[in-house]
Amino acid sequence: MREVVIISGKGGTGKTSLTGAFAHLASNKVVCDLDVDAPDLHLLLRPKIDLSEEFISGHVAQIDENLCTGCGVCASMCAYEAVRANGQSFAVDPLRCEGCKVCVAFCPAGAVVFPEKHCGRWHISSTRFGPLVHARLFAGEPNSGRLVTLLKQQARKLAKSEGKTLILSDGAPGIGCPVISSLSGAALAVAVTEPTPSGRHDLERVADLCAHFQIGLAVIINKFDLNPAEADGIDNYCRSKGYPVLSRLPHDPLVTKAMVEGVVVTELSETDFSKEVRKTWKRIEELVARG
Repeated sequence: MREVVIISGKGGTGKTSLTGAFAHLASNKVVCDLDVDAPDLHLLLRPKIDLSEEFISGHVAQIDENLCTGCGVCASMCAYEAVRANGQSFAVDPLRCEGCKVCVAFCPAGAVVFPEKHCGRWHISSTRFGPLVHARLFAGEPNSGRLVTLLKQQARKLAKSEGKTLILSDGAPGIGCPVISSLSGAALAVAVTEPTPSGRHDLERVADLCAHFQIGLAVIINKFDLNPAEADGIDNYCRSKGYPVLSRLPHDPLVTKAMVEGVVVTELSETDFSKEVRKTWKRIEELVARG
């Protein structure tokens, strides 16, 4: 079983549109949306949920006002100013609580409880391109990296049970915790970038991340024709580092048309863009096969 993760150093490069197209072109795979903070692959794949589970992670403090003596020790020790006076007792603001447990440890009356936190939901769904493992973390909730790890575990379990040979994942943008978790165990990371100074800068950051974790990296330059000079600079950088440039995709209104219709670009009429996307997937398959 091999895992390919589509990533980008920044948002808006076309990563999810390309992942959707690759999901259409790939065979014998499980698709996984690892962008748990802002998932949108489901908008293209239109999944039918078969299994849905709560994601429980971390803790949030709560004060039992019947046990609270109003001594204020918890409020004085809370570094996040999450504990506030509430009449004759105190209460915890759950939006400020970081779950550090200092109030639990030092409350002389034992009035602070520390239940687990419901942070989101994860799903296994059916799509026209096969099974999809995906999730949504509630707004502002922590542990996105842990939820990504859970999704990868479920995707591997599903792939093994159904005899799938590939896991194709849409990673989160950037280089933070969810991206690091996304790369764990991957055979290949495919970075989608765009021909701008910020696109190159963030590509270099994500390339450094892949190098640190010894994950093979290949690059797609999307909308290269909007700034050919910058695209050439990215191309030269990749070749100097030994990162294969899989393709230089042109800007095409077909991508927006596909998004509006809730389909992927390779399901619409053939253009130079969609033809090149098909060739790009073939190159990815060749890289994965070579290991």
